Amino acid sequence: MWKRFSALWTLVRRDGRLFWYALRHPDAPGWLKPAAFGLLFYAISPIDLIPDFVAGLGIVDDVVLIPLAVHLILKRLPPHILRQAEARAAAATVRSR
Repeated sequence: MWKRFSALWTLVRRDGRLFWYALRHPDAPGWLKPAAFGLLFYAISPIDLIPDFVAGLGIVDDVVLIPLAVHLILKRLPPHILRQAEARAAAATVRSR
């Protein structure tokens, strides 16, 4: 179970970095920043698909839907932006070690 959690955490961290670098890319599509603000608004908004007072399930929608949305947004990016974001993320990972 810990291996799966660790693999999932690595994937979420990777996608988060790619998303950050894609947002800062000069050729980023116009829809990317509103999508990022929408995700941020959903994350901090008190309105959820599943209310937080439902034991155990309230946080699941945030934990599942936000990384899924980030992953889907990354899949829609133009290939050259995604490649450059991957290169910057890889370079940052090497520098931090």
